[in-house]
This record gives sequence, C-alpha cells and structure tokens, in this order.
Amino acid sequence: MEIFSTAFLMALLTIIVIDLVLAGDNALVIGLAARNVPKHLQRRVIFWGTGGAIAIRIAFTLGIVWLLKIPGLMLIGGLLLLPVAYKLMFPKDEGGHGEGAANASFWGAIKTIVVADALMGVDNVLGVAGAAQGSFLLVVLGLIISIPIMVWGSQLVLKMVDKHPWIITVGAGVLIWTATQMILDEKLLAAYLPAHSWFDEVSGAALTFIIIGLLVYKKQRKAAVQGA
Repeated sequence: MEIFSTAFLMALLTIIVIDLVLAGDNALVIGLAARNVPKHLQRRVIFWGTGGAIAIRIAFTLGIVWLLKIPGLMLIGGLLLLPVAYKLMFPKDEGGHGEGAANASFWGAIKTIVVADALMGVDNVLGVAGAAQGSFLLVVLGLIISIPIMVWGSQLVLKMVDKHPWIITVGAGVLIWTATQMILDEKLLAAYLPAHSWFDEVSGAALTFIIIGLLVYKKQRKAAVQGA
C-alpha cells in the first residue's frame, strides 16, 4: 500500500475512528483508576499507566496471530475483566496515611490500568491490525494516535468525575460490556450459543444491565449503612 494513496488515507481514517472509540474506553478506565490516588500523584499514574498500556498494545500487535490461536483466550480475558469493573465501583480502602499509603494507592492504580488494558486491548489491536491491511507503518501510526487520546481523555475524565459520579458507573459498564462480548465471542462456546448476529449484542446488553444494576444496588446499600 503506497503512502498517501487513497487506500492508505482511508485505512488511516478508519484507524483514527477505531482509536477514538476503543482508546476512549481505555482513557475512561485510566481516569477512573487515577482518581483513587492523591492529587499530586495523579499525573504520574496517567503517565505510567498509559506507558504500560502502550507497551501491552505493542506486544499484542507483534503477537496477535499467535495469541488468537490460544483456546479460551477471549473467555478467560472476559472473566478476568469483570473483577476490574468491580474494583472501579468499589475501590479498596488502602488504609492509613502518609507516603506508604500513597505509594500503595499509586501502584495499585497502575496495576488496575495495565490489567484492564491488557484484557481490553485485544479488540483495539484486532481493529487496527485489520484496518492496516498488512501495513506496518499504519499499525505504528495507530499506536501513536492512541497515546494522546488516552492521555487527554483520562485527564478529562479525572476533572469530570468529582462533579459527575455517574461517570464511574459508565466506566464499569464499558468494562462489563467488553467482558460479555469477549466471552460470547469465544470460539469454544460457539457450539453452545445461537449463531444469530444479534445474539451477542442483545444478551451482552442484558447481562451488562443486570450486573450494573446489582453493583449500583450494592453501592447504594453500602452508602446507606455508612450514613446510618
């Protein structure tokens, strides 16, 4: 594919759209994870968390063909993503004060970001790799484009989340939706699930609403007990 040809530019435009949609999800997770650390550490969490996420994507991009051959990868990834969504809704109380507690919170936030991106990044890498049509340059450009989206997007989320707490629920919902789609796309389950194209979307949406509903109910109950 020639650089600056119509095909190249159309593929690049497709990759930009993919990054805006999928990297935007990751920016949401990064911003929500960073909110749980002291304010003077939040920029460092975004920087190191984004760096770790990009490193994961590079590794996935290089090994995506091999990764897709692993039986049960999507199922395991989807199941592991659910506890990450729970952690966003119910961040652990690290306890204590001072530098030790801040450091624990700092590394805990980075761990959440890297784990979430490792589990969510398959969709992004697949989308970019498919749109690139074998062009290594386009794959690299896709990775580069995703960096500012995640950095700026996560900072925006960080500023908004205190005024709009519902963003936390949206972030958890995005993770749960991604998890259900990964599980339903697992080839090992294909023989046991309907082959209709709408089944994944409808059942995934239903599961997402049910799980989010249960988490919101638990959060309200917890707030009621603490306020009593």
